Amino acid sequence: MGFSTNSMVTILVVTVFVAAFVALLPLIDSRVCRRLGLNLQHGLSTNPNALGLLKLRQLLLYGVFAVYIAAFAFLVFFSRGTGESYLVHAAPFEDLRKAITTDTGVIDTVIAFVRDGFREGLSHIRIIEPADIAQVYLNIMLFIPMGYLFPYVFPWFRAKVRTRPLIACFVISVITENLQLIFRRGLYDVDDLLSNTLGGWIGQMLFVSIAFVVTHPDWRKELRSYHRWKRHARHRTLYPFARRIALSRTTLLATDETAVWDFYVDKLGFRVIKQVVPIETEETEFLLEMGSSQVEIRCSNRQETLPQQYLTISARNLEKIQKRLIDNGISPSPFSQDPYTGVRCLSFFGPDRIQITILEQP
Repeated sequence: MGFSTNSMVTILVVTVFVAAFVALLPLIDSRVCRRLGLNLQHGLSTNPNALGLLKLRQLLLYGVFAVYIAAFAFLVFFSRGTGESYLVHAAPFEDLRKAITTDTGVIDTVIAFVRDGFREGLSHIRIIEPADIAQVYLNIMLFIPMGYLFPYVFPWFRAKVRTRPLIACFVISVITENLQLIFRRGLYDVDDLLSNTLGGWIGQMLFVSIAFVVTHPDWRKELRSYHRWKRHARHRTLYPFARRIALSRTTLLATDETAVWDFYVDKLGFRVIKQVVPIETEETEFLLEMGSSQVEIRCSNRQETLPQQYLTISARNLEKIQKRLIDNGISPSPFSQDPYTGVRCLSFFGPDRIQITILEQP
């Protein structure tokens, strides 16, 4: 038994729409930004109005996401009538098992695919209920844009692109199924949870393989550099522990305890974790904290000329940071481009020849 004409048309339209959306969004986005002189890799833009244009781009992306959510809500809630009873379908893959059967058994069919080729293996498969297959397919396609748009639109999802979009798609699918059950707009179906989550995972992978590639033209160079490092480092001491290692503390030198309090605590907002005064010395040692980063400052409390010192941190919203620095009496430099990563940065100076640089976090 084959698919009906209506099912085939629906599947074709949905597939073409999702494929076009996935391919065209980053292509149009990158070309428009390139023509306007906007840098999508958090580097310096050539357009003097880049800040406003990038905010406008972000608003447009929010709009695209809102349109998708509205269409999603219409399809899963408002396009359906209210049922007479509460329906729950808890058996996973039951519909697929009923929809597809084989005349030689699953194992023999797999052997036929391997031994005799795709056409011969396909000849042993019988489709009993094509509508159930179409339903699973459409549930997968429905969540592909969601898994794709989460990292495309929101930096929080891009920061953990391998896990956060997938978890979010699963949670939204669970909420959707429960709301459908509560308001009797369909049934609570475990198969829908599985197919929706699979669609979100596919969308997430499409973002990595298409959207990221299109909007980051240097990805090949970065990937080759990563593979070269991995081949070299995998036999070295710390490589097996790399995911658990982070630079949590750096040490700076100072000469005036009052200046340390005024600059780091009062103006920048570091928290003093501990202050140590060693016996029989004039020195004072501070341990300061900001988030998960710590700075140790060894203050000699005597007049001396210290060497040039540097502290580099990363953060988001450089424009807001720049404004708050000015409000607290600190004069930051104009935005520049970090020579190593290519991202935007700003610098400012503190006491004792300390230069602090803030890199824009992707």
